[in-house]
Amino acid sequence: MSPACPLSSTQLAQLATQIKLWGQELGFAAIGITDTDLSSHEPKLQAWLDQGYHGDMNYMAQHGMMRARPHELHPGCVRVISARMDYLPTNARFTRELKEPMHGYISRYAGGRDYHKLLRQRLKKLGDKIAAELATFSEWHTDYRPFVDSAPILERPLAQKAGLGWTGKHTLLLSEEAGSWFFLGELLINLPLPIDTPNQQDCGACTACITSCPTGAIVAPFTVDARRCISYLTIELDGPIAEHLRPLIGNRIYGCDDCQLVCPYNRAAPLSQEADFQTRDVWQDTNLLSLFAWDETHFLAKTEGSPIRRIGHRRWLRNISVALGNAPSHSDIIAALKAKLELYQHDSMLLEHFTWALTRQLQAEVNQDRKTARLIRIIEKGLSRDA
Repeated sequence: MSPACPLSSTQLAQLATQIKLWGQELGFAAIGITDTDLSSHEPKLQAWLDQGYHGDMNYMAQHGMMRARPHELHPGCVRVISARMDYLPTNARFTRELKEPMHGYISRYAGGRDYHKLLRQRLKKLGDKIAAELATFSEWHTDYRPFVDSAPILERPLAQKAGLGWTGKHTLLLSEEAGSWFFLGELLINLPLPIDTPNQQDCGACTACITSCPTGAIVAPFTVDARRCISYLTIELDGPIAEHLRPLIGNRIYGCDDCQLVCPYNRAAPLSQEADFQTRDVWQDTNLLSLFAWDETHFLAKTEGSPIRRIGHRRWLRNISVALGNAPSHSDIIAALKAKLELYQHDSMLLEHFTWALTRQLQAEVNQDRKTARLIRIIEKGLSRDA
């Protein structure tokens, strides 16, 4: 049995204040503290799983209710220190890329360095600072463990309980002063720190995120069917993308930000001060044909240290082929798709997507020829009438 915490309630309160200051020094925009009780979220989590809304993310179901029980994930912890770090890059260029069908849209969290390692390292440093502060108590062992979107834990409900924001109808955490352009991380710890007041704010009558979702993935307020979500389809899904959803994806080749783009709270969201979260030079030119031409070696080199690397070269080609199928017809696209069909003739999943995209391009080319021929006939008819 672990010894009782040697700090008084006053000392614990002072330490909680110090932890928040340390968090700011480490680059976190906000720190909140809460207990580990998420029992009220278990029925909703189970209902979501029962509906199959997690798609092929089997790990969601494998861990059962552990997601709502941090004390089972890290035995001995009694508090969760929730941390927020802003990631919106200074050169986001949302509108430009979404309006240019020949440019691939990449979710703005993924333009810089993979956030997992950076946040985990900062959280570990925070834990080290806490442990060092308590090192003078020889019988006390500060036990902590950092988590960043890589373990079965309901990070958004924890962050809301810790006062960092509220859950929006798109299921993302929202903050009145920061919108939703931020990452979350947690430090599970065995220290009985005072807890912060949960955030009780809500979105009111606003449904902008629901009505703007390209695929209708937000099936009800606070409920997302991952099987329709573009972020799931382009990042998590390993197999073929359902054909009826492909036209709705447009030119989004890695993730989707639409529900965040329309959110009123994101209008004044702060820009990230982290150099690692700024968009890399390689993503300044996202011409679909240029990206489609990358072989696996080139893909791995260009995505080193990037979260995009996790989808692998196959899914990269799959995603871009869908975007090419949605682009205006062009002979260069048709040639590129035909070349890939020859190169990947033994990969049934890629062949399916390349063939679909090529068919769309050829049909669009035929339709364009028909429109051109019709226009020529109208012009010729008008000229003959004038004559």
